[in-house]
Amino acid sequence: MPFTRGKKNKEAAGTKASKVNAAASENQEEATQVKRSSSPPHGAPKKRTAFIDITNAHKVTISLPGRKRESAKKVEKKTNSASVLSKNQTNLQKSSSASSEGSPAEKERSDVEEEKKNEEPQKDDSSPAEEPVDVSSPAPRAVPAHIQRQPIPEEFDIDSDNSEDCYMCPEYAKDIFDYLKKREEKFVLSNYMDKQPYLSPDMRAILIDWLVEVQENFELFHETLYLAVKLTDHYLSKVPIHRDLLQLVGSTALLIACKFEERCPPPVEDFLYICDDAYKRPELISIEANILKTLSFDINIPIPYRFLRRYARCLNVGMDTLTLARFFCEMSLMEIDFVEERGSRLASACLLMALVTKNLGGWCPILQFHSGYQVSDLKPVVRKLHSILQAPSDDNLKTIRNKYSHKVFFEVASLPLVDINVLEKALASS
Repeated sequence: MPFTRGKKNKEAAGTKASKVNAAASENQEEATQVKRSSSPPHGAPKKRTAFIDITNAHKVTISLPGRKRESAKKVEKKTNSASVLSKNQTNLQKSSSASSEGSPAEKERSDVEEEKKNEEPQKDDSSPAEEPVDVSSPAPRAVPAHIQRQPIPEEFDIDSDNSEDCYMCPEYAKDIFDYLKKREEKFVLSNYMDKQPYLSPDMRAILIDWLVEVQENFELFHETLYLAVKLTDHYLSKVPIHRDLLQLVGSTALLIACKFEERCPPPVEDFLYICDDAYKRPELISIEANILKTLSFDINIPIPYRFLRRYARCLNVGMDTLTLARFFCEMSLMEIDFVEERGSRLASACLLMALVTKNLGGWCPILQFHSGYQVSDLKPVVRKLHSILQAPSDDNLKTIRNKYSHKVFFEVASLPLVDINVLEKALASS
């Protein structure tokens, strides 16, 4: 239904007025809410007593229409820039005035320094001069006598020629072999066959002959062979075993010696193979652990082969003479009677017998100096060596003789044995 214009305008004006009144009432309510305090009503407990009333009421402003306020940041920038300019101007004025006039503190310092210079007394030339202080270095401390190195006489010095060879250890060679000789006292053995009810000297000789064959086939060092024999003897002197385990003990001792001496020791399977697979791997490992525990893991036993090479250098003997002495020494390994001999003494006796066989003289002073043995100390061992070499060889124990009958070893096993009378004469004259 259409309305008249007059009524429509009145109604529209009425609605506009009502809207304005409603907006004004809303603004009043907002204003009252802004001014309201955040504190609780009267009588209620106040929260957060450790702090002041936390409210933003004092920071809230009512934005009125038609006005624009500058942001707080712009105002702060203006004030800061103005204050900085004023401070810079005042500082420049102060610095210019100070540079032109000078600070009074600096003037006072300069005056005090001048007064001190004037007050210093002049040095009297007649006063006695100060005595010079001795600043020389203190005298070196004396080396205790018990650690001083004993000088080696020039005629007995066999290591100076190798002064530039670090592998020969020329500075310590004499001390090393003196230490090894003292260490022999810890590994003295006796004939232990009375402790082995199931073994005999012949069984031991067969084992040593077999070890020599293994050493040749595996191309092992001679030091490895000698150490394996020593390990076997020391173990058998403490632990009784059955004859069925003798080969296992010997092969295991050779394995330990290979680990100690060789650059690349053969694997365990090779040692099981040379035993014709008579033993299993766990058995060999078990015996290895038992040997090491029995010997307290102290397996650096002095062997005669090292002493023999050392003493041969004293006379610069040829390789054929040294090989002959090695043949005598290796033949002694199979004899149970030589178990109780020290390695250094056995090596000295073998070298002396080789010198007499080659007609190269006897036991000279340089050998006495480095070995520490006199001829009287070596006579029993030399005679015992001559007796075992003079005895007929066993057909079952020919490995060592066949080895040293080869051209590589100068066929020293085929040389005639020196006569006992010639040997006794050399022992008496030395």
